[in-house]
Amino acid sequence: MSEILSELWTPEMQMALTAAIAFLVVLYVLSIIWVVRDAYLRGTVWYIWAVVALVPILGVVAYSMLRPPLLQLDRDEQELEVALKQRQLLQYGECASCGYPVEADYVICPKCHQRLKNQCGTCGHALDPSWTVCPYCATPVGDGRSRSASN
Repeated sequence: MSEILSELWTPEMQMALTAAIAFLVVLYVLSIIWVVRDAYLRGTVWYIWAVVALVPILGVVAYSMLRPPLLQLDRDEQELEVALKQRQLLQYGECASCGYPVEADYVICPKCHQRLKNQCGTCGHALDPSWTVCPYCATPVGDGRSRSASN
């Protein structure tokens, strides 16, 4: 048996085995570096993931399965987009009759033609039906309706 091993254990085989082990060690170190860098970019506690990544193969697999789906930069951008869309939606309302989205200064719903607001007879601004005076020109509005709305 030792004769067979001595025949197989040539300098070329030693070199190949050394190169394979060196390659695996470099791959292991690079996987730890990748986990630490990726965890940091995703906004997680990177040093805990570094300890997990020290477990060969299973640590990297565990991190890959449990890591957050978005980078911190992407999450921040997504939150800004949501905040912007919410702010834009505040400029709009919806028709009480059909639910169609309407802007704040619409007097009539463009879909179902339901009157949303009255219009001031003096300055022409849209008025809320509950207002008794136009806030733009100080014209009194009788019984919650303007002169042009009664026409």
